[in-house]
Amino acid sequence: MDTKKLRQKILDLAIHGKLVPQDPNDEPASVLLERIKAEKERLIKEGKIKRSRKAKETSDTPHYVNNFFDIPEGWVWCNITNLTSKITDGTHHSPISYHTGTYKYITAKNIKTSGIDLSNISYVDESTHIEIYNRCNPEFGDILYIKDGATTGIVTLNSLREQFSLLSSVALIKPLKGINNKFLLYFLQSPYCYDKVRETMKGVGITRITLKQIEQWNIPLPPQKEQDKIVEEIEKWFSLINYLEKEQTCLKEAIKYTKAKVLDLAIQGKLIPQDPNDEPACELLKRINPKAELACDNGQYVKIPRNWAMVKMGDIFTIVSAKRVLKSEWRTKGIPFYRAREIARLSEYNEVNNELFIDPKHYNELKNKYGVPTSGDIMLSAVGTIGKSYIVKDSDKFYYKDASVLCLRNVNRLNSKYFSMLFSSSLLINQMKENSKGTTVDTITLEKIKSYIIPFPPLSEQERIVQNVEKLFMILNTIGNSLEA
Repeated sequence: MDTKKLRQKILDLAIHGKLVPQDPNDEPASVLLERIKAEKERLIKEGKIKRSRKAKETSDTPHYVNNFFDIPEGWVWCNITNLTSKITDGTHHSPISYHTGTYKYITAKNIKTSGIDLSNISYVDESTHIEIYNRCNPEFGDILYIKDGATTGIVTLNSLREQFSLLSSVALIKPLKGINNKFLLYFLQSPYCYDKVRETMKGVGITRITLKQIEQWNIPLPPQKEQDKIVEEIEKWFSLINYLEKEQTCLKEAIKYTKAKVLDLAIQGKLIPQDPNDEPACELLKRINPKAELACDNGQYVKIPRNWAMVKMGDIFTIVSAKRVLKSEWRTKGIPFYRAREIARLSEYNEVNNELFIDPKHYNELKNKYGVPTSGDIMLSAVGTIGKSYIVKDSDKFYYKDASVLCLRNVNRLNSKYFSMLFSSSLLINQMKENSKGTTVDTITLEKIKSYIIPFPPLSEQERIVQNVEKLFMILNTIGNSLEA
């Protein structure tokens, strides 16, 4: 479920007057607007607020021409300056700020849709605050709107009941009495308003909108009672969506846990029944590597079926690193050259946007002298994001970075998918973490991976395990994908 789109749809219905039914007995918004206008004129005459710049520059012609989208009867289009007592922004000169203090210093980084984020707050001294606050005085319930930079359009209500200083990247919008501040907030958060604002952004380096542009905005204004009903309905729906998001997160975690549990059961031989006719793993191990240490009785690791074995990774795979390719030998075209990040992406998405290549002639030299990955081999990310595996396909043709990628050459033609799955199991994850301790970057070394202890089923059972895990994962992935639809 795309909850972001659902919220946007609710806001879109709300500002078009389609979220709640209209009541013909409600006082029309035009009457409300005249009353607000009279109240604003009184406050101006008493010197409590100043006349907006837009009002000074224009006539008394009403700014509610219905020229954007159709609105219900009883609503009016009006200019935002008719609905507010002040539109301004914070200081245009970045003051000296401190880690502690009395007066918080709010900038765009602190403005989130959900409210003011105080996790990374700074402070200004009293004299600086007084200078800023005399011009820009945010009060509880005022609207704070980001107007500079990449997050332009993010808007929230001021939830702080204390004075604080504001930077110019944030606009302060003060609704007048008769305007539900949450209704105005939700209009500014609507996709209609957000998209219109983003289209008008200008600037070199940092794009922005100006106070003058904000003062040109027109708002579809419902009757006062309907404003309250709309806000109540929006918040009822948003509360439900928040609940669904919480449940969705829980379900995603449950899917993740279930996958891990499936793998753990699989590598303990508890996912599917054993076939007594299968060749025991010990016999297979003797055949592919007579020098391997047999560990059929393996109580010190995990409990596995009688016909399985616990073996060292290096006893069943030829594990190699690449011949070093210098940076000076990297190219912008040719044969793909994979680092750990490319292997990790292939592991997760089965595709990669390759950036590096080597010359085909150089690739052939490496192939002839040292060998290259072939179908069925397992590539493993060994630096940074470790343990991500990718099984080489028939169609693959690439080389890889030494040390950061390791190659498990599957010369014995074991089931690559089974062993690739092992790297996502808790057994292997714990071994990889343990062997990475004491290093600045998580690393799997060639010698360490050879010593990893893994459960080794009969060859035919490897195939059955893979089939069952893939079947279960397909069901879980279908459930997970439905949450994003």
